[in-house]
Amino acid sequence: MPLWGTEDTLEGKPKIHGRSYLDAVQAPGVVDPRTAIYATTSGWVQPGTGRGTTDPEVLIAIRGLSTRTGTATGFAAAGLAAASITSVNWNDMTYSRAAGDTVSVSVNFNETVTVSAGNPTLLVTNVTAAGRNITLGGAGLWSGSGTNRLTFTKVIPAANAAWVVGDVLSIAAQSIAGGATIHDTVAGAGTAAVVAISTGIGDAAGDVTVVT
Repeated sequence: MPLWGTEDTLEGKPKIHGRSYLDAVQAPGVVDPRTAIYATTSGWVQPGTGRGTTDPEVLIAIRGLSTRTGTATGFAAAGLAAASITSVNWNDMTYSRAAGDTVSVSVNFNETVTVSAGNPTLLVTNVTAAGRNITLGGAGLWSGSGTNRLTFTKVIPAANAAWVVGDVLSIAAQSIAGGATIHDTVAGAGTAAVVAISTGIGDAAGDVTVVT
C-alpha cells in the first residue's frame, strides 16, 4: 500500500473502522466507504456524519495534502498535491581533474515522477568561475523515470578545461525541466510535477571540490 497522501486511489486512502460516511458494508462492485474520503490542506477528511453538521471531519491530519474543499470536485488523483522536490544530493564529493570524472547529482521527489517527453537537465554552478558552469543530463545522461529519484550525469574528460583544481561546484536554485515534460506518476499526465529546486534545497546539498 502506498503512503497516505501519495495517491487518491481507494488503496491509497486511510482505512477507517467503526462509523463512516457510508454506514452499511458495501458488496464488491458497490461504492466503497473510502470513496467519501478526500484530501484537503488539513489531511484526509470525510463529510461530517453526525451532530447536525456537514463540516469535514478530519480522519488523518497531514498538512498541505491538497487544496480540495469538498467531494464535488470528484476523487481523481489530480486533487492531491503534485509531486515535488524534497532534496538533492551529490553522488560523489570530490572530482579528479587529472583522471577526469563523471559528475553525478540525484534529485529526490516525495512521490514517483514520470518523464514523458524530452530530456531534463540540471545546472551545476562553478562558484569559482561562472564561465565553467556544467549542464548535466540531456539525451542519454539522465535516468529514473517512474521512480522518486532522477539522476543527472556528465562525463568530464581528463585535464579538461571544464574545471581546474580548486574549483567549487554547487547546486543553485533552478528548474530541472529543461524543456522536458515531468508529471506526477500516480496523478497522471495532467498533473505536472513541481520541478523547482529552491535555494534552501540547493544549499543543503553542499559543495564539492575539484582535486588534482
